[in-house]
Amino acid sequence: MLEVAIDVALVRRLIAEQFPHWKNLAVRPVDFGGCHNRTFHLGDEMTVRWPSARRLFPASGKGAQLAAEIGAAVAAAHTRTAGNGRSGRELSLAMVRVWLDRGETAKRERIANLSEFAADLARFLAALKCMDATDGPAPGQHNFFRGGPLTV
Repeated sequence: MLEVAIDVALVRRLIAEQFPHWKNLAVRPVDFGGCHNRTFHLGDEMTVRWPSARRLFPASGKGAQLAAEIGAAVAAAHTRTAGNGRSGRELSLAMVRVWLDRGETAKRERIANLSEFAADLARFLAALKCMDATDGPAPGQHNFFRGGPLTV
C-alpha cells in the first residue's frame, strides 16, 4: 500500500518549506511510525506525520480536526497540535504534534492496579461516547468506511 516514499531527506525539505522556524531541528523516524502514516520525530518534543498512500490524503485534515476535538473532550493525556502543513505536489497535509514520551501497550504485567486501570478506561470511553459526532467526518474510501453502517 505504500505509494509515497517518505524518508528523512524529504521530511527535512518539507519542514524547511512549510515550517522554516523548525528547519534546524533534528529529524529521525519514530520506531513504529504507524500502518497508514509515516511519523518522524522533529526535535525532541514534536512529531510530524504524513499519510503513506495517496488514497489516504483526504483523511489527513480530518485527523487533525478530530484530534483537537477529542483532546478537548477527554480528560486523558493527549498530544496537541503544534502546526498543520499544507498539501503539496508530493504529500498531503502534515500534522505536527507535541510528542508524549510515555505510553505502552496495555499488558497485564504492566498494570499495577486493574481496578484503577478499568475505572480510567471507563471514564475515557464515557467521555468519547458523550462527544457529539453529528458533524464528524463521513465514512468513505479514504477512512476505510469507518463510522458507517456495520454492513459495509
